[in-house]
Amino acid sequence: MAEDLLKIRNIGIMAHIDAGKTTTTERILYYTGKNYKIGEVDEGTATMDWMVQEQERGITITSAATTVMWKHQSNDYKINIIDTPGHVDFTVEVERSLRILDGAVAIFCAVGGVEAQSETVWRQADKYNVARICYVNKMDRSGANFLAVVDQIREKLKAHPLPLQLPIGAEDSFIGLVDLLDMKAYQWNEEDQGNTYAEIPIPEDMADEVETYRTNLLETLAELDEQLMEKYFADSDSITREELVAVIRKATLERKIQPVLCGSSFKNKGVQKLLDAIVEFLPSPLDMPTISGINPKSECEEQRPMDATAPFAALAFKIATDPYVGKLTFIKVYSGELKSGETVFNVSTGKRERVAKILQMHSNKQQPLGSVTAGNIVALVGMKEIHTGDSLTDERHPIALENIVFPEPVIQIAVEAKTKDDEEKMMNALDKLAEEDPTFQVKTDSESGQVLISGMGELHLDILLDRLKREFGVECNHGKPRVAYKEALTAPVAFHSAYKRQTGGKGSFAVMDFEMSPLPYDQKGLQFENLVKGGVVPKEYLTGAEKGFKTAMLNGKYGFPVLSMAVKVTDGEAHPVDSDALAFEICAKIGFRDALQKTDTAILEPIMHVEITTPDEYIGNVTGDLNRRRSVLEQIDAKVGFQVIHSQVPLAEMFGYVTTLRSISQGRATFSMEFLKYAEVPADVKDYIMNVGRFIL
Repeated sequence: MAEDLLKIRNIGIMAHIDAGKTTTTERILYYTGKNYKIGEVDEGTATMDWMVQEQERGITITSAATTVMWKHQSNDYKINIIDTPGHVDFTVEVERSLRILDGAVAIFCAVGGVEAQSETVWRQADKYNVARICYVNKMDRSGANFLAVVDQIREKLKAHPLPLQLPIGAEDSFIGLVDLLDMKAYQWNEEDQGNTYAEIPIPEDMADEVETYRTNLLETLAELDEQLMEKYFADSDSITREELVAVIRKATLERKIQPVLCGSSFKNKGVQKLLDAIVEFLPSPLDMPTISGINPKSECEEQRPMDATAPFAALAFKIATDPYVGKLTFIKVYSGELKSGETVFNVSTGKRERVAKILQMHSNKQQPLGSVTAGNIVALVGMKEIHTGDSLTDERHPIALENIVFPEPVIQIAVEAKTKDDEEKMMNALDKLAEEDPTFQVKTDSESGQVLISGMGELHLDILLDRLKREFGVECNHGKPRVAYKEALTAPVAFHSAYKRQTGGKGSFAVMDFEMSPLPYDQKGLQFENLVKGGVVPKEYLTGAEKGFKTAMLNGKYGFPVLSMAVKVTDGEAHPVDSDALAFEICAKIGFRDALQKTDTAILEPIMHVEITTPDEYIGNVTGDLNRRRSVLEQIDAKVGFQVIHSQVPLAEMFGYVTTLRSISQGRATFSMEFLKYAEVPADVKDYIMNVGRFIL
């Protein structure tokens, strides 16, 4: 079994939008024999972009999973690939994928280099300690510059890029690459779609550059390994490729370096070398640290070894709706073995579920499996009550693995079914979509009775409404997008709350003294503290109070959810018969509502980090327009012929910005934005929201 695990790679492909992630994955499927013809994003035939919306828009929305086999040095390797989206509205897909991946390929455009979303996904990979290699794609494009991108990776991402290849030519003259490990040059055959490539002499005009970068490679690696350093000073020519690969692999896994390769996936050059690098440098499941979690019975930390004979433990990282088999649950198995037809225990819900089928996924096609063992990524059929981030284990050995934390939605729109008959159908469909996507939320407004859906951006909600229509056959009317405002306490407030309903027989009784206080805006949720002494209120009753405060926070003083707060219960009173957890839950809700009337709350709005790339001649138009949008300019990076503006702008000012930017730059400027933080709105904006804005949908 250990031998099999050494030959498994669980990898993700991550990058900025339009860097060529899906095109690269399509070439991998072709060269590994998974596909008999190459799919193209531009033609809407990409295997991994299987959703209609993905094919129409040429972007990746869901993280599709596939498994391929690659032969390297007479060994067969199994590579599980997750192709993730590049658009910032679908950051959740990247986040949940990185949580379960062992390694990643970061793709950069040889022209655009490190862009805004590149930095976002790089930070996410840092957060989960994911080892990665870099692939500079689109070397055939006008303006391609391999070494400039390597410098950007070092400067912008604070990374340690180490070129293992140099491109032969660039733009139209890009024909192949020089491998600095074996000091050989390779040229791809264009007649057979790059299926074959031949060794050629290293071009004479590149001899000095190749020597320089080979020396740089050896010196960098010698600093990381004492044995290699001794050999380097004694006789550098005697160093073998195998010795270099071993040091590069170790340093990559320790995240001390990131090997950099180059190619042009669209022109079928360099992909086979990328596959070789994936199996040579990225970790196998056995290279990963042992997973740990909390035993819900003992509340102690436990570990699970990556071993088929250990108790079963897996993490559900994605839920999807399939038109043929129903709900699909994607899992990463961390330990043990699961057979089709067996029962698993969901630690998060405390319920048992039977696994009807285990499927090996190839995009949206499936291959049934009899069983799955540690180190693999598969999809399960038959799970009923399950959510993203749930831990599935052996019931006799439960363990709660670390959950996945998702960002809060920042944009909201009201929706209604076009016909009365479609109302129930619409709500069922929205519930299914919310189950799949934790950053998509559905709620009914208590004042207006309208159904409000929330997401990460206009494109995110646009795609979900499109899916409602196509997949579920529900036609919807919807209002204009509005900002998902939050509220926050501005000062501590102490309160005495009592709830008494005693009319003979069992009644309800709860009394609490508590203090509510603000928390920093970068914290979310409720911080609850029980300071009641002497056991005058049983702990289980105060668990009800905590639940009551959490529910009450959904509606603040002005009707917006409270972002975060701390509650300290200092005293209380319980009745031996009439008190229970429910009475204290209601007491907390009433107390929260009444306490808010004694104080004021701030209204918070989402602030976005906006990056705009514009030709030099439009810089004045763009910055002038940004100033009208309450923006805070961070910096402007000057490039050759264009400038990159970094700015903080309230989301409320960014609706429809794409149209404005096109008109003031004659369609030549582009922008991307991502959620940065919550901040208090100015007084005049608060007055508008309270009196007018909150009723406009």
